[in-house]
Amino acid sequence: MAAPFTPHSSPGARQSPHLRIWKTLLAATWLCSISLFLTAAPVALAEKTAGDYFVHSLPGAPDGPLLKMHAGHIEVNPDHNGNLFFWHYQNRHLADKPRTVIWLNGGPGCSSEDGAMMEIGPYRVREGSQLEYNDGSWDEFANVLFVDNPVGTGFSYVDSNSYLHELDEMADQFMIFLEKFFLLFPEYSHDDLYLAGESYAGMHIPYIAHHILERNKSPGKEPYNLKGLLIGNGWTSPADQYLSYLPFAYKMGLVQGGSKEAKSLESQQAMCVKDLDKGGKDHVDTQSCEMILQEILRLSQKKVAGKDDKQCVNMYDVRLTDSYPSCGMNWPPDLATVTPYLRRKDVIEALHVNPDKRTGWTECNGAVGSNFKARKSKPAVKLLPDLLAQIPVLLFSGDQDMICNHLGTEELINNLPFNGGQGFELSPGTWAPRRQWTFEGEPAGMWQEARNLTYVVFYNSSHMVPFDYPRRTRDMLDRFMGVDIASIGGKPTDSRIDGEKGPVTSVGGHPNSTVAEEAEEAKLKEATWKAYYKSGEVALVVVIILASCGGIYVWRDRRRRAGYGLVGGGANGREGVRGGMGLGMESMRRKRSERDVEAADFDENELDDLGASDGEETERKRAERDREMERERYSIGGDSDEEENGSRKEKGANGHGSVR
Repeated sequence: MAAPFTPHSSPGARQSPHLRIWKTLLAATWLCSISLFLTAAPVALAEKTAGDYFVHSLPGAPDGPLLKMHAGHIEVNPDHNGNLFFWHYQNRHLADKPRTVIWLNGGPGCSSEDGAMMEIGPYRVREGSQLEYNDGSWDEFANVLFVDNPVGTGFSYVDSNSYLHELDEMADQFMIFLEKFFLLFPEYSHDDLYLAGESYAGMHIPYIAHHILERNKSPGKEPYNLKGLLIGNGWTSPADQYLSYLPFAYKMGLVQGGSKEAKSLESQQAMCVKDLDKGGKDHVDTQSCEMILQEILRLSQKKVAGKDDKQCVNMYDVRLTDSYPSCGMNWPPDLATVTPYLRRKDVIEALHVNPDKRTGWTECNGAVGSNFKARKSKPAVKLLPDLLAQIPVLLFSGDQDMICNHLGTEELINNLPFNGGQGFELSPGTWAPRRQWTFEGEPAGMWQEARNLTYVVFYNSSHMVPFDYPRRTRDMLDRFMGVDIASIGGKPTDSRIDGEKGPVTSVGGHPNSTVAEEAEEAKLKEATWKAYYKSGEVALVVVIILASCGGIYVWRDRRRRAGYGLVGGGANGREGVRGGMGLGMESMRRKRSERDVEAADFDENELDDLGASDGEETERKRAERDREMERERYSIGGDSDEEENGSRKEKGANGHGSVR
């Protein structure tokens, strides 16, 4: 009985044994491949490469090539799911040497995306989640690496029972982060390295720097080229900075001397001094001293027309007010656009934020701050003398900030022994001069330098100086790093200290990166060469056709001159082919003897030869005839070879590169 017809078989079609064997082998190979893939998948997921962090697109980015960037998480505590988030921008232009700046914001627990999106990063977020270039971003001549530090901050995350408590813990995890980051991106591991940040990063940065320098002493470790620290409005020496709140409030007219409010604040400060003398100077946090600032904010409350809530002074910019008790926590205004932007699903995906990060981005995580009390940590100011003996340090302050105000920073410096001196005292009674800084014709601030320490005050600026003056802070950065654009070109910025120009710097004016420009140039070159290849292919086809036609013409002409030897057939026909290519004289003689006399297939000059025997023909006539035919056979072929050789020489003369 015939087998029933199915869509997968046809009548009379049967699989051969060999076909069945091959199908079985293919199926087995496929199953093995799937099994190996599934076995290797967890390893592949665990071991990320730099390519996994590459940011291919960024929602709302300006038109043109996207700046080269990488972002994502690096695990620093596998036991408690601890991951630090980073966002790295490659420098737009390379100056005299490669440099990397690592930026940290404060809190503790406040995200460094503040720095990325509101201060020194290349973009600012505008209405409608549109990004625009930040004129003065720090990625001009340096790679910039933003890190949400410590775990739990910003896009970073950790188990809720594993927040950090001490500065050494933070620095240890940050060193794990650096080790893994430079393994992923070894091309940056030998850069000149700078640590920068603001506010509570004034604690983080000296600790991380100390750990880096200690690591560099370890045998077998490739040292990191730590070249300097930049700390803006930093919280570094609580004992000096707590006692600056009341003098600053008096100076800025927030409190009137001799008033009831003043007496209350002075009483609170007396309690603070007492606690500092009892050992508080060796701690990061002293509660009675914290209350001085809180009392200033409480006493600054007042009713403002058009506002429902009472307004208090903005602790980050005393020129402004905010609703009580926020007193600046709703500032800066860019938070209104940055927060929804960083919570967008497409932005989160573009930045490779792990799904394990279950909560949306927040500027400051209160749980991180409440846990990070640093009760066993000594203030970072204790590390500065040793650091200054090895690397330069720059402290800068916006003069309108109260929470980490410039008076406290100046008191820190005055009390700091380093490099054989006290503060900025050059010799007994002689201090390093305060030099006036002008930027593009306007008073910008004050500079003071001595023995590896630089101090800069920014006029009319807040706690977040780069938010107010990105171009001026970039000029400060370039001066500190020693960037000089004289060797690389660019429009110089008019920046003077006491009327004197320093190194020639350039701020802004480069909306697209050098890397992006090079990429576009590479694309253009690739398109150009593709056009060359296509035109070359067409030209090659034309040359082949012309050469073929020429060869056919030469071959046919030779045959005609040789007497059409192919017509004879048989063995003589094959001989005729060889004769037509000029490969034998004997065939020519045979052709003459085979010609038809009745058809007059001969030359009249040969009539005498037809009736004569070979013995009667003189040797002289035979030699002349042979020489004449030899000249006819080789004349065309010789010209063809000369033309071909001439053509090759002409292409070479036109340039070998043009015909690739």
